[in-house]
This record gives sequence, structure tokens and C-alpha cells, in this order.
Amino acid sequence: MRFAHHPGRGGRGFGRMGHHHEHHQHRRGRRFGRFFEHGDLRFVILALLEEQPRHGYELIKELEERTGGAYRPSAGVIYPTLALLEDEGLVALAGGETGRKLYEITDQGRAALDANRTGVEAVFARMEEAARSAGPVRPRVGRAMMNLGMALKTRLSRPVTEDELDRIVGMIDDTAAAIERV
Repeated sequence: MRFAHHPGRGGRGFGRMGHHHEHHQHRRGRRFGRFFEHGDLRFVILALLEEQPRHGYELIKELEERTGGAYRPSAGVIYPTLALLEDEGLVALAGGETGRKLYEITDQGRAALDANRTGVEAVFARMEEAARSAGPVRPRVGRAMMNLGMALKTRLSRPVTEDELDRIVGMIDDTAAAIERV
């Protein structure tokens, strides 16, 4: 572990989450776009791994779902955080399919999470509030948009003729027009 765990003394990422958040929220007011203060995401990840071991992609989906689609962390945020947590001994690799890392919380991770449980619960409360505000629309539309994006990415990763590209663009344009008519 690169640094010592000092609950309540602001040890890099292990400080009191609630104090900083309360000050920050007072200055700027409630914003759903900002769920995590510095260091919060690591403890939220630990809490999600305490529920069950997960892959990085599952963590991304779970965070998106719990916020009603209002927040979707990128892989460039989740995977480096998991690597850091692993380096610090707070998570470890469990079993899993070849090529996909399945992470689980360690006893040391549980101790760090327990020391920061109040702050994590506050973050989860903000996430639930955002999900209630979003209603059922955002996650369903977001999922459909993701499916479209993945289909396009997969198809366009292979060579595409001019005719095939015209057909793809036509389908997207037709779908957009049909949505406008609904």
C-alpha cells in the first residue's frame, strides 16, 4: 500500500467524505451532474463490490442504472480506479472468464469502506434522488442509444461499401424521422 489509512485525517482519498461535500454543496447548490467529490468514487466502487464481485463494465452499468441514466462513468475512470484499489490491497481479482477481470472487495477494503460508510450512503442518496427525478425514460432511452452505438461501432469496424454506408445512414435518418412523429 502506498499510503497509510488515516480515517478522519484526510489521508489521500481516505479522509472524511461528508465534510468536503457539505461545504462544496453549500457553495454551488444541488447538482445532479456531480455525484462524486474527490475520492468518493473509490468508496462507492468498494460498496458495490461488497454487494457482489463485479467486472468493470458491470460497475459502469450499475452506476448508470442507479442514477437513472444521469451519470455513466467512462472506462477511463473505472478501470484506473480499480487498478489503484487493487494496488492498495482494497480489492482483489476473483475468478471470472478469461480476459475479463472480476473484482471483489478484500477485508482491508471492507475496513476502509466501514470508515467511510456515512459518505458513501450520502452519495447513494444523491444517486437515488437523480434516478427518481429522471423517471423511467432516461435509462431506457440510454440503453437503446447504447445498443445503437455498439451496433454501429461493431459494423463500422469492418470495411463498408458506399452502398452499405448509404443504407446505414438511411436507417438512422428514417428512425430519427419516425421518433419525431411519435
